[in-house]
Amino acid sequence: MTGGGQGSLQRVAQVIALVGVAALLGLLIWRVAFKDNTGAADELAAGKLVDAPAFTLDRLDRSGQLALDDLKGKAVVVNFWASWCIPCRDEAPVLQKTYERYRDRGLVVLGVDVNDFKADARRFMKRYGITYPVAYDGKGSTVGKWGVRGFPETFFVDRTGTLVGERIEGAVDIERNRETFERGIALALADAP
Repeated sequence: MTGGGQGSLQRVAQVIALVGVAALLGLLIWRVAFKDNTGAADELAAGKLVDAPAFTLDRLDRSGQLALDDLKGKAVVVNFWASWCIPCRDEAPVLQKTYERYRDRGLVVLGVDVNDFKADARRFMKRYGITYPVAYDGKGSTVGKWGVRGFPETFFVDRTGTLVGERIEGAVDIERNRETFERGIALALADAP
């Protein structure tokens, strides 16, 4: 390899490293900015009765907009994610299977793609076979109201629009948080004892 070829490879490697550092720095800044969130998640954790914060966002799964209020009367699993989030990749098949299993009982899995590029999000959806509704929140306008502190996070909304169960911080992992996940679904569907 010529000296010029090695120099080009080194520059490419430096650019990749710089982009990685910039991404981590951006994530750190975002994390610090939302550290003191007192959104719906904190109220839910304190045992308060909390209405799911309303939003209307553009859809990624098809054209148009989606308002959370449009889903009243249905049980909803709201999952905040981003295509660049590695744990989001791990949980995508679990959420898709959940949607397929419960949709005939009135459960909607609703993905909210946050702080992402639309093209990247759509590639993610295609790669993981996501067929449930997905809304796009490119600017992150919903995270403060909901109290989202990181990605992914999952909430459960009952048929009246009230948050139920516990928020799941991190990936929905059937081994790690199966009981919390299933309890949230049951409460949302009003099937809990």
